[in-house]
Amino acid sequence: MTSRSGRTGASACSNVPHPDLALSRRDMVKLSGMAGVAALTGNAGAAQQNTPQHRPRIACLVSYWGAPNSHADWIIDKLMDGYWWHGAHTPSRVDVVSVYIHQLDTSPLGQKVCAAKNIPIYKTVAEAVTLGGKDLAVDGVVIVAEHGNYPTNLKGQWMLPRWWIYQQVIRVFEQSNRAVPVFNDKHFSWDWDEAKWMFDKSRELGFPLTGGSSIPAYFRKPEIELTPGTPIRNSIVVGDAADEGALFHCVDVLQAFVDRRKGGETGVRSVQSIRGPESWNWVQHTAWANNLFEAVRKQFNLEPDQIQKVRNPNVTVVEYNDGTNGAVITGAGVGWTYAADIAGQPSPTLISMLGWPGPLSQYHASNAHSHWAIEMMLTKQEPFNAERLLLATGITDFAMDSCWQNGRYSAVGRRVPTPFLNMTYQSTHGPLFETAPRPPNTPYLRGFQS
Repeated sequence: MTSRSGRTGASACSNVPHPDLALSRRDMVKLSGMAGVAALTGNAGAAQQNTPQHRPRIACLVSYWGAPNSHADWIIDKLMDGYWWHGAHTPSRVDVVSVYIHQLDTSPLGQKVCAAKNIPIYKTVAEAVTLGGKDLAVDGVVIVAEHGNYPTNLKGQWMLPRWWIYQQVIRVFEQSNRAVPVFNDKHFSWDWDEAKWMFDKSRELGFPLTGGSSIPAYFRKPEIELTPGTPIRNSIVVGDAADEGALFHCVDVLQAFVDRRKGGETGVRSVQSIRGPESWNWVQHTAWANNLFEAVRKQFNLEPDQIQKVRNPNVTVVEYNDGTNGAVITGAGVGWTYAADIAGQPSPTLISMLGWPGPLSQYHASNAHSHWAIEMMLTKQEPFNAERLLLATGITDFAMDSCWQNGRYSAVGRRVPTPFLNMTYQSTHGPLFETAPRPPNTPYLRGFQS
């Protein structure tokens, strides 16, 4: 087992339909454009001052590029051809100048796209970020290592090569005495030690870092964002958490709301995973969680047991250092729904991320990912605190670890103390999520007829 050490700091987000607490869609319109981007990052002057005069050159480093379910295809196409954002197509403002594909032989779509766009595919990570030279030669790096033929360990963690790719980028940064912004899709790594190293290197070398799940920035109902300082007492997220990748989506949603609470993020005291029928017993016998769960069930007019008819039912319990409680509860028929008990509110606050936009819907699910990756390349500002992603990565790793001890599995996992997740930070960004109308039911052109 790897060591579990290290401390750092982090950031937060949340939602409530109270006029004094929530940012509405109308508020978001006021934050559009470059001034809006600066406001979202909390550094207007720096955002405008740091905007490059040329289009940033981006190296895209991926594990696998296929169709129809490859994150690389969903994200990188938009960096080349633009994307749907806030009801309209938005041209890209960066140039993809190099690509590296780890599993190249099984990625014919990636090869075809790059050939059509006249983008070179390099044999190594270092060559892609140096453009075949000796020093760093790009203005930003995008890592998408979410798919491919990679093993899963005993605990169910998909051992994707995010750290393996990232550490080669860091080597070039250090040799070149220069660093550029890095976007890393999904969690930093399946392994806490790797993830902590990745975050620490961004702070040591002074480059902005973002990524995470696309769901916190997906369409919301209602279209509101919790303001920083919202007095959240308890929170749950109900959604698909059947495996490690799905669990991270839910945990990142939880963190994107909970870290907006009064006092800011204080870090996590413990994590526990409960699986199978025992997960529902925990919900029913935990008053704060059951009250929020019932609010979600009634909101969607579900039968009492309907939400429990899911594959691999489980609960991830998160205890925060300031006494706030959180949980991810596997459920069906509610998309990803956040529910919060907020002081001074007579009933729970619910915000849902619902429904894909159409037959080719998941292609458009990453529109916000591409948007904020581009914004960071232009402004050199993180759209939200990267500490949130490190915290969500740690919660996910230790939830997967909770049910295992000394080679033995238990459906009622042990409570894992997490002093190394004592991250403190203040979330100050504005709304980051997509707004209606939703995109068309077709993908964007890849440079050839499919």
